[in-house]
Amino acid sequence: MRVLIITQYFWPESFIINDIALGLKERGYHVSVLTGKPNYPGGSYFKGYNMFNRSKEQWKGLDIYRVPLITRGKGGGVRLFLNYISFAFTSSCKVIFMKKKFDCAFVFQTSPVTVGVPAVILSKLFKIPFFCWVQDLWPASIKAASKVKNRFVLEFFNRVTKLIYNSASHVLVQSRAFIPYIMENQGIKKTKILYLPNTVKLFKTVVNHNKLSHFGIPKGFNIIFAGNIGNAQSFQTLLDSAKILKEKGKKINWIVLGDGRMKQEVIKQVELLNLKNCFFLLGQFPFDEMSSFFSSADLLLMSLKKTDIFSLTIPSKLQSYMAFGKPIIASIDGEVAKIIKDAKAGFVSPAEDVQSLVKNILLALETDKEVLDGMGRNAQNYFKIEFSRKSVLDKIEAIFKNV
Repeated sequence: MRVLIITQYFWPESFIINDIALGLKERGYHVSVLTGKPNYPGGSYFKGYNMFNRSKEQWKGLDIYRVPLITRGKGGGVRLFLNYISFAFTSSCKVIFMKKKFDCAFVFQTSPVTVGVPAVILSKLFKIPFFCWVQDLWPASIKAASKVKNRFVLEFFNRVTKLIYNSASHVLVQSRAFIPYIMENQGIKKTKILYLPNTVKLFKTVVNHNKLSHFGIPKGFNIIFAGNIGNAQSFQTLLDSAKILKEKGKKINWIVLGDGRMKQEVIKQVELLNLKNCFFLLGQFPFDEMSSFFSSADLLLMSLKKTDIFSLTIPSKLQSYMAFGKPIIASIDGEVAKIIKDAKAGFVSPAEDVQSLVKNILLALETDKEVLDGMGRNAQNYFKIEFSRKSVLDKIEAIFKNV
């Protein structure tokens, strides 16, 4: 079976769709990828890429077709809009002239406009089905995560989203909590919506307890955050909590691994709040290096802003943390909070509730290591049952075969 994966983001950008593509190839599918020039999350082209070069390349046996786009820049509303629309336009043009034939398209939908439009065109032109794997609810998520408030822009995105979902063979959702929203706001029948959770590539077991000392981080209780540094992650909650705990005399290292458009603002706040000796932004690292950092963690940290939409979302960070098997500390609402509690995998406080987060961290400090280790094992066991790579690939195969 010949599958075209359409995704705005792909290797060397770090997204789960990279491993899904490899997994399908391992199972005998002929997989090609239509994507953009890599620029996430920093906002500028990766080294070796520009608007005009490397339009086709191979990676681990996958054919990758790359189209030019306007980079995200610092992530302002206008620039993000141009980023999305430019990829939608160039990728739509690309599918019209692609000579290679496909049996179906699999859309990794972080934003429906960017990847859904070329999928609709491909489907209509060549009479093939396509499947939309919904990672974020649009337009609600862009309104919550960015400064886009213009009602005409939001209505445009909503109309296009409805068109795409109605054209898809099935709408696949990474969170069960997405189903009522898509039914009510996009008018999609429940029978057309299927639950397909995210998974993650498993970590190589690398234990390196000296990793953090290489960055000048002192010994102490280590709370590690890995991922995007953006508006959605509510870093002010983390900074305010760090300040309170420092004033209480607690020796806690807050370690941030990642990049994003809010990074410079967070660095500025670290200076203003006098947190330089306890709040460390180490930068972005390859996935394969994460285990050497995580092995030094006492807690793995998640946070999101307090919005109805974010309470429905399951960031793939949750699967990464659970797969590694460390206890989780979360400042978050909704579906993720429920999963962590059900799994008995850590400590949960409401989103943006600084005092509750501080209280949970103090509780974790007083908790026996054996109990914390047990939380980590619970997380890993839950991952194996609900989020394993095999189970997700099995579900994708079943969807393909049924259609």
